[in-house]
Amino acid sequence: MKPLTWVEDAKRRAAEEAVKHVEDGQVIGLGSGSTAAYAIRLLGERLRGGELRDILGIPTSLQAASEAVEAGIPLTTLEEHPIVDVSIDGADQLDARLNLIKGGGGALLREKIVASCSKLYIIVADERKLARRLGENCPIPLEVHPMAVKPIMRRLEELGARASLRMARGKVGPVVTDNGNLIIDADFGPVEDPEELDGRLRMIPGVLETGLFLGYADLAYIGTRSGLRRIEGQRRR
Repeated sequence: MKPLTWVEDAKRRAAEEAVKHVEDGQVIGLGSGSTAAYAIRLLGERLRGGELRDILGIPTSLQAASEAVEAGIPLTTLEEHPIVDVSIDGADQLDARLNLIKGGGGALLREKIVASCSKLYIIVADERKLARRLGENCPIPLEVHPMAVKPIMRRLEELGARASLRMARGKVGPVVTDNGNLIIDADFGPVEDPEELDGRLRMIPGVLETGLFLGYADLAYIGTRSGLRRIEGQRRR
């Protein structure tokens, strides 16, 4: 078996279970990232096979929009459909209460907006993303205004983080989000109180959104080496 083959199998199993929640005529939030991409492709397969009809997708990134177009999923916007029936999204890390760190793909602002509008918010991931505490070997992404990068990084260091501006791969310069902003990755290590930290981060001028998704997820499907794990959350948002 090739290295990490089980990971792709696990991602697909999680996505297969999540798409079972989607019904005819629903508006679906389409998450970003590799596991969410499996869900988008599976929804497209169900549409083409006649198992599913008349759904509309709201993508959380240009990448998700491209995946949806390729899969044959008609797209819409929150302006036209401000209530989302089901959203399926990935996560960089999650704990047993379904608190999340997201933003590895740089789409955290749009992802959180869509999550907040969703009646049912489902996370799909493989078991490597589970952590006892958020922040274990996983920095917290922040979407920030470009003019505020230096002051924000200084403030993050005062709060105890190792902060770095995310740089692009394959081109010169920083990662620019779909909204024209930048991403700072703040490594605090294991976080004792995510709610308190999230509140402090939000108070920093120029921080537009944090990658802490606390109390958003209703349900998670976690693909494992040998099967699938279902975790139910207690939504507070």
